Amino acid sequence: MILLVGLGNPGGKYEKNRHNIGFMALDLMVQRHSFGPWRTKFQGEMCEGTINGVKVLALKPQTYMNESGRSVGAAARFYKIDPEHVVVMHDELDLTFTKIKVKTGGGHGGHNGLRSCDAHLGKNYKRVRLGIGHPGSKEKVHSHVLGDFAKAEGTELDKMLDTVCQHISCVLKGEDTDFMNRYAMDMRPQRPNKPKADKNVAQKTPAPKDKSSEDEGNPFAVLQKLKKTSVQE
Repeated sequence: MILLVGLGNPGGKYEKNRHNIGFMALDLMVQRHSFGPWRTKFQGEMCEGTINGVKVLALKPQTYMNESGRSVGAAARFYKIDPEHVVVMHDELDLTFTKIKVKTGGGHGGHNGLRSCDAHLGKNYKRVRLGIGHPGSKEKVHSHVLGDFAKAEGTELDKMLDTVCQHISCVLKGEDTDFMNRYAMDMRPQRPNKPKADKNVAQKTPAPKDKSSEDEGNPFAVLQKLKKTSVQE
């Protein structure tokens, strides 16, 4: 069994925040794969289902981001799930919007949700880092992550979440590189097709060469002209 976690803050106030992209991704997966109903357990919302044959326990901690690890740790201990079988999806400032990466272990990079998970679970769990972009300065980070996605980002956000949902089974099976390659391929902008030449269109015939211009560079032709001129005179 895989414990699949989406990080975010509970309540309608935070629902569309960039910080809640982990919740958004998990909600879509649960919907697409017809998981069972959500129930309150381990200080979070939990439901069960399968994704491409892999049994999955989905969890959205309701402790607020800073204490996410309390919910994740409690669920993992109860179901005896090792950290290697825990997958946490979260927002990532250090990746541009729509970019993603998957990694196991490592530091929390200042992310309070990951810091809490590290404290209650250890570091050897898998992270699906969902890029939300950096606002450019440290002072703007708080308002950026707790701000909603812009309307202009809506189409790309939907495509991003849909593509992650489509290929998440690769991550669940340990095929992380395959997941990232498939994601990148699907997110790549399509190049417009070049119009093909119409074979039925007649090719233009070259204009006839001007003989006079050719004769100017031919000394024999010039002599012939002179002879003709003298005879006529």
